[in-house]
Amino acid sequence: MKDKVCIITGTNSALGIGRATAHQFAQNGAKAIYLCDFADTLLETHKRELNSLYPKTEIHTRQFDAGEEESVKKVVEEAVSTYGRLDVFFANAGMAAGKMFTEITPDEFMKMMKTNTLSVFLAAKHAAKAMIQNKPYPTGSIIGTASVAGIRSNAGSADYSASKAAVISLMQTISYQLAGTGIRCNAICPGIIETGMTSAMYEMARARGSDRKIGQLNPLKRGGVADEVARTVLFLASDDASYVNGQAIPVCGGLSAGHPFVPGKMA
Repeated sequence: MKDKVCIITGTNSALGIGRATAHQFAQNGAKAIYLCDFADTLLETHKRELNSLYPKTEIHTRQFDAGEEESVKKVVEEAVSTYGRLDVFFANAGMAAGKMFTEITPDEFMKMMKTNTLSVFLAAKHAAKAMIQNKPYPTGSIIGTASVAGIRSNAGSADYSASKAAVISLMQTISYQLAGTGIRCNAICPGIIETGMTSAMYEMARARGSDRKIGQLNPLKRGGVADEVARTVLFLASDDASYVNGQAIPVCGGLSAGHPFVPGKMA
């Protein structure tokens, strides 16, 4: 990540993939990182922490809705104006819900699509325009956060799963529309990861003493932590992934590799 200029959305959570990724980028030599989120309660705390640990990386915080085009356009323009280039846009903003599909209103469905899918589209749209101007040649990495719920059913609600399947399709389609530019587009597909979004589930399980059952359906038989996903994002953002493009990469302990089964009941 040496000298790379990066934008990350969805970075406010103390347990989140966005924050963990910022640490990985900074630790590996990023020149500048923009920490962006709709909520800003912890952004300055994250900035101070990163400044203390990685003083050579310039940290900026921006509070905006990743589903609003003018805000996304503005942060991209700021990065290019300040540093002359944009190398990485990690579109990580997202939300989840748990309603039965028959109870989801049209407004709720579209809010999910705006937060989880439109935000990735806008990131790709404006990041690509900036990256194609990079010197001495166009280059860059656009990464969208999808989910194993976007690969197959039964890992999330209908609206959430649809929004994440759309992220995968976006990254694959855009990778072809950017053919020949040197800009790569990929999606990551986390499984059960302990983040701010899933913290309530983890807390309930710990209160019941059943937290060891989290992740029991995947071959590693455990849930993941944000840093394990962040290391995959780091790879995709780096030049080490120079030939990885248009892919949806699961980070799920193997959950998406098979069909659900009851432990101990296999033939």
